Amino acid sequence: MRDANLHRARLVSSVSAVMISLACGTNYGYSAWAPQFADKLHLTTTQINLIGLAGNMGMYALGVPVGLFVDHRGPRPAVLAGALCLGVGYVPFRAAWETASGSVPALCFFAFLTGLGGCMAFAAAVKTSALNWPHHRGTATAFPLAAFGLSAFFFSLCGGIFFPGDTSAFLTLLAAGTFALIFTGFFFLKVYPHTSYQSLPSTSGLSDSQQLHRTVSEEAKAARRQHGRRRSIDADPGMSPTTYTTPVATAGPSSESPAAAGGPVDVEAALPQPPDGRSHEADADETSSLMSKSSVSSVAGEVLVQNSVDLDRSRRVDIRGWRLMRSVDFWQLFTIMGILAGIGLMTINNIGQDVKALWKLYDDSVDEAFLVHRQQMHVSILSVGSFCGRLLSGVGSDFLVKSMHANRAWCLVVACFVFCIAQVCAINISNPNFLAFVSGLSGLGYGFLFGVFPSIVAESFGIHGLSQNWGFMTLAPAISGNIFNLFYGVVFDSHTVIGPDGERYCPIGVDCYKNAYFVTLIACGFGIVVTLMTIRRQYEERMKEEGKGAAED
Repeated sequence: MRDANLHRARLVSSVSAVMISLACGTNYGYSAWAPQFADKLHLTTTQINLIGLAGNMGMYALGVPVGLFVDHRGPRPAVLAGALCLGVGYVPFRAAWETASGSVPALCFFAFLTGLGGCMAFAAAVKTSALNWPHHRGTATAFPLAAFGLSAFFFSLCGGIFFPGDTSAFLTLLAAGTFALIFTGFFFLKVYPHTSYQSLPSTSGLSDSQQLHRTVSEEAKAARRQHGRRRSIDADPGMSPTTYTTPVATAGPSSESPAAAGGPVDVEAALPQPPDGRSHEADADETSSLMSKSSVSSVAGEVLVQNSVDLDRSRRVDIRGWRLMRSVDFWQLFTIMGILAGIGLMTINNIGQDVKALWKLYDDSVDEAFLVHRQQMHVSILSVGSFCGRLLSGVGSDFLVKSMHANRAWCLVVACFVFCIAQVCAINISNPNFLAFVSGLSGLGYGFLFGVFPSIVAESFGIHGLSQNWGFMTLAPAISGNIFNLFYGVVFDSHTVIGPDGERYCPIGVDCYKNAYFVTLIACGFGIVVTLMTIRRQYEERMKEEGKGAAED
């Protein structure tokens, strides 16, 4: 009965994690309302892009500290903080819309809060799912990851159905909806302990001298004296508690004990339970690592790679910190991430401007409600494309590695070509009815990129430092996204005219932004070159490693 109740509670917690994740990716729906917001406040394209970039900075730039916060404080405080940040972040946009005025720096700050809130709540939701289902992490974490990818689609769909053409109501939906979903999920998102004590059978034949007794090193004793309430030693900030294991020889035939197979026995699990029934590690559940029994810190990136990476290499290699900064592979991958993510973010943040520019020239009789509907439609296409790209890259990269024994980075080459086709479409499509090719391919390429990149980072630099390495890697889109989006804004503003009522608009269709996509097309070509160089370099290094291994044998 107790196991059934725990199972049901974990299911409820997983559902709440999905619900929370569904509210965390709303920054990708920025284009659904940004053009109308810019018109209302008479902002330039560059200014509205600055506001969008602040949201991206909140999402990407603080990955490492957010991960450490979740590790040290547990998921629930991060969820509550995320709900507050999203609610506080979106409310001023609704107020600015109503008053038709607002300070750009202040709006940038509140946009940053929306990104930070999504980052915090999402990291907590993914970690909770991983901890609650240690033997089914791939499936358990797939649901919140998918919900995050479909967040923009969900809110755009709701806005289109319930508030068609009403930007004010849509902003209210974002403020109230994100806060309500996360705050409601907060009450059900919990980590439930898995360790349960079972006494060793009396017939196991263990004598007093063979029974397990907890031993603690002098360093551990000193640490305990210094940190009275801590039960274990952290290897690094944000790392999981150290677990002691002792190989035990068995004298009896019992199959119920792990020692019967001659394997390692978890000393913590073998210790008697406290009177209240809680395990010795119950207190550490919410601050333990996603990767059990390993000294690994836990952020959302880890759970993407657990069932697919080359575990032998990823556990053997451990490159982080200054060694990472001196690694040529890191800078090559950082460059690839920056180029491709920046290209994707430019379209994600500006697809609404593309829609508006094309429709204004194609049919100047369209009203504001029609444009809002079209913008929300393309945001939904981007969101679904990103979701599909993540799934395809995961399956495709596993096929490359396991069946073809090829480098997983070939998926990045595919992403480059998908982005190239998207840029060519953006340059040549002047009929807005075909703009779905741009949004769909951009979302697909973006999903391909983020679906496979954590696995590549783990295999290249080791899984033990993945959280901090992935945090450093996500700084790349924060930098490149600023560059590409600001360049788009400058290009668009150079063709913008100001009407008699102060309204800014571009009357020349695809020529409003074509030059920006010419630059991103060139960047795609550069990305292909760097990716091929990286694949070649990794191939040569693997050959050297295999040669050394053969020589040692």
